[in-house]
Amino acid sequence: MSSRFDVIIVGLGAMGSAVACHLARRGKRILGLDRFAPPHAFGSSHGQTRIIRQAYFEHPLYVPLVQRAYELWAELEQGAGRSLLRETGGLMIGKPDSAVVVGATRSAHEHSLQHEVFSAAEVRSRFPALQPTDEMLAVWEPRAGILFPEICIEAHLTMARKQRADLRRDEPALSWEDDGDGVRVVTSKGAYHAGQLVLTAGSWIQSLLRDLELPLSVERQVQYWFEPKLATPFQPERCPIHVWEHEPGRFFYGFPDLGDGVKVARHHEGEMVNPDSINREARLEEVEAMRAIVRRFLPYADGPLRSAVVCMYTNTPDSHFFLDRHPAHPRVLIASPCSGHGFKFSSVIGEVIADLVTAGQTQFDLSLFRNRFH
Repeated sequence: MSSRFDVIIVGLGAMGSAVACHLARRGKRILGLDRFAPPHAFGSSHGQTRIIRQAYFEHPLYVPLVQRAYELWAELEQGAGRSLLRETGGLMIGKPDSAVVVGATRSAHEHSLQHEVFSAAEVRSRFPALQPTDEMLAVWEPRAGILFPEICIEAHLTMARKQRADLRRDEPALSWEDDGDGVRVVTSKGAYHAGQLVLTAGSWIQSLLRDLELPLSVERQVQYWFEPKLATPFQPERCPIHVWEHEPGRFFYGFPDLGDGVKVARHHEGEMVNPDSINREARLEEVEAMRAIVRRFLPYADGPLRSAVVCMYTNTPDSHFFLDRHPAHPRVLIASPCSGHGFKFSSVIGEVIADLVTAGQTQFDLSLFRNRFH
């Protein structure tokens, strides 16, 4: 026998947990489904830390979204009674014509964001942990910082449950159909009916959209924690988050040491994988390739490897988000392929999707994320 809801959400990671929270707050009867037990370490939103930044080099359109995300993270933090965000400041580092420097400067200027541009020598003097080469520049923004993803997801889920959302773990959605009166979802444990369906299944989203043949790819990414040779330069008070374009089109990022070592990772360059058969162990050659970058730009972090964790990016061809209704089934809203830079936005994407579900519109410009079926 089918159970009836206003909205079914498939996937309760970064985006799905936020959607559940915002819709439940609005009094909607919500069913949330996840194939695992979120927050978990099998998708795209684990590894203790994620970067949040405003001078968004990817495109200025993201800036109003992330500004609202800051407000919503603060609200969630207050409601949850837990620390979710720590501002450390942030540096976008590269050559003057690099995407990170040009793009961050453009966003900062277009949205009148507080920022400064430092020479490589100024970066080395102010932040000794970071050693850019002489031809590099850095765009500094004081409000950048760190989100704690597992805690954020748990906070969204907890708030959703307090508003009587029905959240079910270890129950993968197997299929769905538009039956003319709504959407019917079949899982490993039963069948459910709702007026609308939100798909936030991340790396598993293609299995629920086989009819569309979307040009999405799942990329294996490794996050590393190195024991610093010198601890002091990497303390959060002395070391901001940092994103580097160290060679044209090649990126890595890093964090201060929060007690578990210095976390670094490459942004993209991973192998394409199936989410159900991904290798979750870091290979020796991967560690050594990351260490070579650390040795060059973060030499005081070149100590023993403490740990490594594998996660996944679900990429669109242009690396912008995917947020749109199904072209043939308008009751179905597709979200969450975020190309590896979406977590910081999850609080506001939850609000945006709640707007679209309840009112059919939102105040934000979503043009980059729509009409992506061709």
